[in-house]
Amino acid sequence: MNMLSKLLAIAVSVSALTFASAASAQEAPDALVKRISEEVLNTAKTDKDIQAGNISRIVALVEEKILPYVDSERMTALAAGRYWRQATPEQQKQLVTEFRSLLIYTYSGALSQVRDQKIEYKPLRADPADTEVEVRSQVIQSRGEPIQLSYRLEKLATGWKMYDVNVMGAWLVEAYKGTFQSEITKGGIDGLIKSLSDKNKQLAARSSAKK
Repeated sequence: MNMLSKLLAIAVSVSALTFASAASAQEAPDALVKRISEEVLNTAKTDKDIQAGNISRIVALVEEKILPYVDSERMTALAAGRYWRQATPEQQKQLVTEFRSLLIYTYSGALSQVRDQKIEYKPLRADPADTEVEVRSQVIQSRGEPIQLSYRLEKLATGWKMYDVNVMGAWLVEAYKGTFQSEITKGGIDGLIKSLSDKNKQLAARSSAKK
């Protein structure tokens, strides 16, 4: 499985979980995933700008429709691990901002690759009273093996929000955790913030070049 397929899987999974409106806050998480994922795939398949790789259009879509429904703070805190508690409130804010930007570029780069994928869902193993669940599914492609996906969601006052994605056995947060720890070991919390900021600037420059 190449990196492009992994990014596509992440993008589809996150998109599927996060196009929820306030009106659907009480909808079961698996029903929400199934209903919304179809909307996301249809949009990605039919939007000419997205298909053409228009980064501005894709980034705008991610910022408007996806990121508001991702628990960015929890994702960042989990990725930072024990170091999260050592960071000042301002450093935590900066980390969340930079990590969110990194995710935007990750999702944006993958959404333009959506073509003929379909999603199949597995039965939800959860009780109605659960406030955290794992939704499992797989992306079916015309070529290659199905991409196994799992999503961790939490139920907040505003509805269900995604805070982690598993692609072929690898949790996204855990993958970033190693990178975060390495950067913090070398340069502290500020070193990690700078590293994320530099990476985002590079990605922004590449995106601008493609406009």
